[in-house]
Amino acid sequence: MAIRNVVQVGDDVLRQKCFPVENFDESLAKLLDDMRDTVKKEQGAGLAAPQVGVLRRVVVVDVEEGYFELINPVILQQKGEQTGWEGCLSVRGKSGIVSRPMKVKISFQDRNGEKYLLQAKGFFARAICHELDHLDGVLYIDKATHIEKQ
Repeated sequence: MAIRNVVQVGDDVLRQKCFPVENFDESLAKLLDDMRDTVKKEQGAGLAAPQVGVLRRVVVVDVEEGYFELINPVILQQKGEQTGWEGCLSVRGKSGIVSRPMKVKISFQDRNGEKYLLQAKGFFARAICHELDHLDGVLYIDKATHIEKQ
């Protein structure tokens, strides 16, 4: 396990669409372990693989509800709306106001390739949506109605 460097805005990797994970192997397990260590060290709510320079559909979310590893995640349903402040480990020194769904239902795979469904609401849903955007090259600053320096 290792702490990985978090890529910063301006790096092209953050604007690319990620590829699905097809091999659920030791390489994926190492990536997930490293992402867990990195998000904990950075005290973030989540981290997507492109933020550590890997163009794969892999996300970790670390919120009050727990720690989640989401591989090949897809939003199946979304309901309601919430608007609030967001920051990003790849956009240091800024935060912005972003609208997101209040509730989401997603499908995903775990590190072994097993398929699951998950429902999230509130901040948990916000964190999932933020991280899934990264998988398609979208940053919160693209959706923010207001951005401030911290």
